[in-house]
Amino acid sequence: MPRILVIDDEMIVCESCKRILEEEGYEVETALSGKEAFDKMKASPFDIVITDLKMPGIDGMEVLKTFRKEYPDSIVIMITGFSNVETAVEAMKLGAFDYIPKPFTPDEVSIVVKKAIEKKSLMLENIYLRQELQEKYGFHNIVGKSKRMQEIYRVIAKVAMTDSTVLIYGQSGTGKELIARAIHFNSPRREKQFVPVDCAALSENLLESELFGHVRGSFTGAVTTKPGLFEVADGGTVFLDEVGNISLSIQAKLLRVLQEREFTPVGGTKAKKVDIRLIAATNKDLEKMIKEEVFREDLYYRLNIVPIYLPALKERQEDIPLLAVHFLKKYAEEMGKTIRGFTPEAMEKMMKYPWPGNVRELENVIERTVVMIEDEMVRMEHLILPGQQDKEILENQIPMTSEELKEIKKQVREKAVEEIERAFVINALERHQWNVTRAAAEVGMLRPNFQALMRKYNLRARGEG
Repeated sequence: MPRILVIDDEMIVCESCKRILEEEGYEVETALSGKEAFDKMKASPFDIVITDLKMPGIDGMEVLKTFRKEYPDSIVIMITGFSNVETAVEAMKLGAFDYIPKPFTPDEVSIVVKKAIEKKSLMLENIYLRQELQEKYGFHNIVGKSKRMQEIYRVIAKVAMTDSTVLIYGQSGTGKELIARAIHFNSPRREKQFVPVDCAALSENLLESELFGHVRGSFTGAVTTKPGLFEVADGGTVFLDEVGNISLSIQAKLLRVLQEREFTPVGGTKAKKVDIRLIAATNKDLEKMIKEEVFREDLYYRLNIVPIYLPALKERQEDIPLLAVHFLKKYAEEMGKTIRGFTPEAMEKMMKYPWPGNVRELENVIERTVVMIEDEMVRMEHLILPGQQDKEILENQIPMTSEELKEIKKQVREKAVEEIERAFVINALERHQWNVTRAAAEVGMLRPNFQALMRKYNLRARGEG
């Protein structure tokens, strides 16, 4: 149960609060002055502090200011007489959680304390979630021992502690967002928001509204004023994925954010100041786009302060075993399975595959394998590698009858069709930076039918894992 400290220069008030709260099962101590309260807090911290507003010497306002500065995780509740309600409201503006008016009933004390405990629980939960995120996106979770990845680790470690803008280059599936999150969660901004934005997934008008917000009535459907993601992320980090997809008009507004640290909402007239760190990513050649006059040169130089180039998986083959084992352990634990590892033949099969979908594709294959197998070791036949015929199995299936020949021919045809079908889906997604809606529209399929093909081959769009 939370520990509670009651501070009041009247013994009767201290004893009344102590009795009420101990009946609720709380651990309660009392102090007759601010000095005594500070001494007790130094000896053993309290979760909730209930202090009288008017006391000789160190009064309640000074107690509040001291606790907010030195013990920010403690929740402070004020006790006040009727004539001092305005002062109590002022105390709430300075960080007090609530106030209890004198004279008070046991229920009034219990209700305010219960609300404070609920807030304390949420605070602890948020701290826990932040710690989980920092653990999840720590450097040690970026798997790889290749020379290229070691160089990237060194760059991340240096740039994380700065506010410099970072531009991450890499093919789809190489882990650009993972790198961006690692930079944020190892930076001084880790306690603030990390806001990812997929620039390829939104139309120009929608992207502008999402980034900069809009005022009521600025366009059809703008029934309320909405803050943009730059405003939401104030003090934190904005990650613009596929920044090469944004229009020239939005590029101009983004340049202003980087230069002036301010923006104007859609339909607004007043600029808003913002403190954000920007990390961008692209799989396009921005220098070529500059020559084609579809990307601003001045924005490019603002974004490209610290470039990080992520290699394709086929360029860091020595990392495939590490990644495979990492994903195997991850999904085996999630599904409650005991899988000790891969046979040498299975690992060799993965090493020979080109992995056009990069790390994302490898993770998909391992997840599917863990779902399907019941053995303790992953063998070669367990791995269904997309786009690759299982020649070993077909060669061992020499037909003995015409019916068997028909069946094998059917299997070969189906396998060939699957290879073409899967390549068709991946190529469409690659052309549109894994944006499902655009890829489906381009190939002339309904989105649900296109998604069904993606599920068939265990392909996931960006943001789905």
